[in-house]
Amino acid sequence: MIKKTLVSVVIPVYNMEDYLEETVNSVLQSTYPNIEIILMDDGSSDKSPLIGKKLSEQHPSIFFYSQTNKGVAAARNHAISLAKGEYIFPLDSDDILANEFLENAVKVLDNNHDVKVVYAKEIFIGDKHGERELPNFSLKLLARKNMIPNMALYRKSDWERVGGYCETIIAREDWEFWISVLKDGGKVVKLPCIGLYYRIRPNSKRMTDRKLKKHVIETLNNRHADFFLRELNGPLRQYRSWSRIYNRMTNLFCKKSVAVNPDFKHLTTFLNSLPFQFDKMGTTIYKGRNELKMFAVDGDEYIVKSYKRPIWINRIIYGFLRASKAQRAYDNAFKLLKAGIKTPLPVAYIEYSQNWLFDKSYFVSKKSSCPFEYRDLFKQTFQNETSILKAIARTTAMLHENGFLHKDYSGGNILFKETDGEIQVEIIDLNRMSFGKINMRTGCKNFERLNGNEHIYTVLGEEYAKVRGFDKEKCIRLILEATCK
Repeated sequence: MIKKTLVSVVIPVYNMEDYLEETVNSVLQSTYPNIEIILMDDGSSDKSPLIGKKLSEQHPSIFFYSQTNKGVAAARNHAISLAKGEYIFPLDSDDILANEFLENAVKVLDNNHDVKVVYAKEIFIGDKHGERELPNFSLKLLARKNMIPNMALYRKSDWERVGGYCETIIAREDWEFWISVLKDGGKVVKLPCIGLYYRIRPNSKRMTDRKLKKHVIETLNNRHADFFLRELNGPLRQYRSWSRIYNRMTNLFCKKSVAVNPDFKHLTTFLNSLPFQFDKMGTTIYKGRNELKMFAVDGDEYIVKSYKRPIWINRIIYGFLRASKAQRAYDNAFKLLKAGIKTPLPVAYIEYSQNWLFDKSYFVSKKSSCPFEYRDLFKQTFQNETSILKAIARTTAMLHENGFLHKDYSGGNILFKETDGEIQVEIIDLNRMSFGKINMRTGCKNFERLNGNEHIYTVLGEEYAKVRGFDKEKCIRLILEATCK
């Protein structure tokens, strides 16, 4: 006899002493034979933990666990992480499972690998009666409202693939989860039978979630900007049903362009979520006229530079006549890398225009692995200071030999580190550069914003002259003149 696929029914529990046992018994009465039940208490203050423990002692297929109160999404994730089943069925601890649902739903997943989610009709119980109206699934509709109940059968592998339920969203975590699971494809099956009896109580989560609409929409836009852009032509709006129309009208006057390094296509979701992500998240590194933030995405760290909206004349120039600062930083990074000069890997640039005028732009790069900048030479002692200075001078000479003149060549834009006895130098903040032949006088003047003393400038001048084939005494003199020393 072929063994049935194991289904893990996961039940988060929080102060449900009046309903928990009835809910668990409805699962035990299921016609499907291969089930485990995982109860995860989320810091209940009533008798729910005692009931859960008693049930687990009475039935070998029931497992009881507890955690401090972290919310339903965290409780659900914790329970699923302990689940052994190939299929997952979340169940709220006050609802009633219909006897034959799991048996029918498992058949669908077993026989249709392109189906990701199976659910069925729901009947209200408690303070409301009748059938819950659930429209047929479509991605375009899912972008505006959730039509898939939380209590649906899916594969644990999909939960693992999307990273589980979002624990930062305070409400509608099931909607966010279904978007994560389905936005890249997959079928959804709604069975014609009754699958669940859905309890409505005065203080039920379904009722309280409605008060968190603004938070929910903001979080969804942050996490799934690419999905909403595809399905709604822009973000989900407060009046959700009007989102597509509103975005189409807005797009007549607002334009967004995104250029992504092909090596970083996997960051499309993150990149499309700017500026939502930038305004609400990230670690601020610098905030002045422009702003720098660091973001951790999929285990890697990235730097996002937000350029302040330019004055009105530059809004016209950047919109029609000249590349934006973000685009120049992106393009110039590739030019340096092609010439063998190190700079953090360029990831993307994003531009926004409003009313046909340039508005804002962002430049995204991989975070540099260099822990020090030129200015640190004056904050701490480096035993290999001379080697560091020579490496910086060689990098400067390489820039000039390739016709690159960095117009913001200051101590904060020169990074360095030592690896296996070798000094690695990286140059950043590349949006203000000019290109062409650079003579000795112009090249030496480029050191003018670097602090130092006669010894430092002598080391820089000698090494710079050596690489470029100039007279070292003249280079040292010109650098000293440029730095007013």
